[in-house]
Amino acid sequence: MKEKIQISLGILFLCACGLAQQVTPPSTGHPGLDQYRASRIAVFTDDFGQLVRYRDANAALKPTAPDENRVVFFGDSITDIWHLEEYFPGKPYINRGIGGQTTPQMLIRFRQDVIDLQPKVVVILAGTNDIAGNTGPMRLEDIEANYSTMAELARVHNIRVIFSSVLPVHKYTPKGQEFFAQRSPEKILELNRWLKNYCTANGLVYLDYFTPMVDEKGLLKRDLAEDGLHPNATGYKIMAPLAEAAIEKTLADQNKP
Repeated sequence: MKEKIQISLGILFLCACGLAQQVTPPSTGHPGLDQYRASRIAVFTDDFGQLVRYRDANAALKPTAPDENRVVFFGDSITDIWHLEEYFPGKPYINRGIGGQTTPQMLIRFRQDVIDLQPKVVVILAGTNDIAGNTGPMRLEDIEANYSTMAELARVHNIRVIFSSVLPVHKYTPKGQEFFAQRSPEKILELNRWLKNYCTANGLVYLDYFTPMVDEKGLLKRDLAEDGLHPNATGYKIMAPLAEAAIEKTLADQNKP
């Protein structure tokens, strides 16, 4: 009997080890990113798009008023931590950012967190986590395809799209070095070129955060982010008027006969 119990425990141990090996993501070569991906296994397997995050808030939101210029800011952590009410007081702007997300995740929740809210405009800021590989390796053409799909979905529902540039990243602090190592400056530039060209070709407004926030070395200006990636108050003070100008232009274009 004792031997049977020991054998059973041994089998359970082997199974547990096998399961652990199955759910441990492969190494990316970046310890910080490896740790992040390992911590997100439950999200990736249970609610990949994180639809539950804004479910209650969406249900509580009143229908769009006829004269309301509702705008959804849609993105990752740079949007998530942006206190819109402080930078756009009195504006019907809705924050639907989720930290760490990539464009595949954002595409999953695009209907619930954008289309169903019936905004006139959606401001999309994404891409940096795709380049980093938060949810796995991503080719630029696949990121671009996700952008295109979001734009096409919005067009069908009469929602105007503003595509924001990917922000530069710096390596002037220890945390900045880690984020910078995950995000190729060359890929950021290439993706921004594609976004600008796509907007031009499709009559969309391109919101250029990159140019006023980059320094002479091609990195994010040191005083705009302590961790090299997420803007601080000074950074958002640069971004806010740029976003407002892009929204005003988009609404004006929408109202043209």
